[in-house]
Amino acid sequence: MSRALSQISKSPFTRRIEAGRLPQQFTQPTFTMYNGWTDPVEHVSHFNHRMVVHLKNETLMYKVFPSSLGLVAMRWFDGLREGSINSFKELTRVFGSRFVTCSKVPQPLDSLQSMAMGKGETLKTYSNRYWEMFNEIDGDFDNVATRTFKVGLPAKHD
Repeated sequence: MSRALSQISKSPFTRRIEAGRLPQQFTQPTFTMYNGWTDPVEHVSHFNHRMVVHLKNETLMYKVFPSSLGLVAMRWFDGLREGSINSFKELTRVFGSRFVTCSKVPQPLDSLQSMAMGKGETLKTYSNRYWEMFNEIDGDFDNVATRTFKVGLPAKHD
């Protein structure tokens, strides 16, 4: 236990970062805690949006980021080598690398084009399923989306 406590008392941040001062009037926003199972890019994006007025203050960004980590991610953070992190960009890069298996992979356009309303499925259920899939596709396919939605409908839904 003492070895584990010794490890977590060491900072992965360089001395330059550790020496940085936090603003006196800083009030930490509430974050969605990263649980180790969701997309790390989405987590960093959420963190950045919550900290948007402080993006230029790298010291603050480094020091606050660990407070957005849940148990699994905090264990990873505590295991970082002492003095190994020199920038917020580097911190988010190693964070993303560690949790890359949780990254969302955009769906291909084909997955949308192959959708059709199932037998006995309501129009509302089909519509919800279709637009949920549409939101998982990267790119600007608005014109294709409307056409393929209609193609997937049975003829009775003219």
